[in-house]
Amino acid sequence: MSQENVDLVRRAVDAFNRRDLDAFVALTDDDVEVIPRSAALEGGDHYHGHDGVRRWMKDLFGVFTDFTTEVVEAHDFGDVTLALLRQRARGAGSDAPTEQSIWNVARWRRGKCIWWCAFDTRDEALEAIGL
Repeated sequence: MSQENVDLVRRAVDAFNRRDLDAFVALTDDDVEVIPRSAALEGGDHYHGHDGVRRWMKDLFGVFTDFTTEVVEAHDFGDVTLALLRQRARGAGSDAPTEQSIWNVARWRRGKCIWWCAFDTRDEALEAIGL
């Protein structure tokens, strides 16, 4: 299962970068919980279910244009993946460029993501999965 879940991470990032919302949502469970970096930074919302995923993407692309994500590295821990992601975007209003790296932890069940959360550091991400 390990390579399968890493492949799912890469497929999700590819769908995200192509703005293929249907393909991205198809990789998530009906009851997925999404905790993006903005939730930790701004006390923002967690997003739930397919409608939540769609709202998260709409919110994100409303604030940033040309938002892309690159998988720098991805690791499998059974039903959990840990990925270092490099993200680049431009502010929708300012056109100011931004770049950041985040650690993404995702839990998988039967080929679907059931939970994912973004962290600033590898240590925080590892702690979240009990390592």
